[in-house]
Amino acid sequence: MRILITGGAGFIGSHYVRTMLDGGLEEYEDASITVVDKLTYAGNLANLPVGHPRLRFVEGDICDTELIGELVKGQDAVVNFAAESHVDRSLYGAAEFIRTNVGGTQCLLDACLHAEVPRFVQVSTDEVYGSIEDGVWTEEWPLRPNSPYAAAKAGGDLIALAYAATHGLDVRVTRCCNNYGPFQHIEKLIPLFVTRLLAEQTVPLYGDGRNVREWVHVDDHCRGVHAVLTGGRAGEVYNIGGGTGLTNREMTERLLALCGADWSRVREVADRKGHDLRYALDDGKIRRELGYRPRVPFEEGLADTVLWYRTHPDWWKRLNSVTGAVVSR
Repeated sequence: MRILITGGAGFIGSHYVRTMLDGGLEEYEDASITVVDKLTYAGNLANLPVGHPRLRFVEGDICDTELIGELVKGQDAVVNFAAESHVDRSLYGAAEFIRTNVGGTQCLLDACLHAEVPRFVQVSTDEVYGSIEDGVWTEEWPLRPNSPYAAAKAGGDLIALAYAATHGLDVRVTRCCNNYGPFQHIEKLIPLFVTRLLAEQTVPLYGDGRNVREWVHVDDHCRGVHAVLTGGRAGEVYNIGGGTGLTNREMTERLLALCGADWSRVREVADRKGHDLRYALDDGKIRRELGYRPRVPFEEGLADTVLWYRTHPDWWKRLNSVTGAVVSR
């Protein structure tokens, strides 16, 4: 079995790669993996077991038509984790998000079509649905993205589904809630807060902290993606949920407690432009069809994540934190 994983040096993609190389993903226990990653600020070779006999790493851009055309040849599947994903960055520089999340996805799809790759999984986000005051989003919910990042991801989803409808390409789309876990770049809420608290610094909280996000451990997300790859239906969308919804203020309280800090370390900052109030997924479809269930209890997973950052300062101290803002994704 051969698989191409794009964005495989990032937080979620690298976890998927490491799990597959460890034999933790069925039908792909002995797969040969090619990872292509541009190694932007969020891509990190330290996230990968470089030198593993079943892993080939290629530094490259998914918008590079010639490179991608060569890499997809002979692959049994492509899983597209590659994306520009920092909401704040998209507010002030949307062009790169459109280029990668829409144009890069189209480049991959076109290459897969011509190389007759059997399966393509587009890894997306719950943010494409916009914001929901009450209830939960099903896969049939209209796409109403409110940030350039979310709009770019929605565009990539629609391009992928169009290739399925028009060309018959076997495309499956996953949309997941907020991820947490080890190896996450420190511009994201949990690692940003944890690393700043461990460094005895203050942490920034957007507005009044009432914005609600649903959380899932990265391992559960990757199991959901793999379930869709191996058992999902072509042309279908699958929500991947975690079942734990918290306001950013509630998340802050938990992180303060785990880091042995109090509310005096929090400073409220001006809210983000167009900040979505609430995200909430209905993941009944993937549960019914594919037997997906999140396995990592949230409180346990969060404590383990804080411990990982506490015991791996050499990994995160090399990174540049985003100051004065926090991504609440």
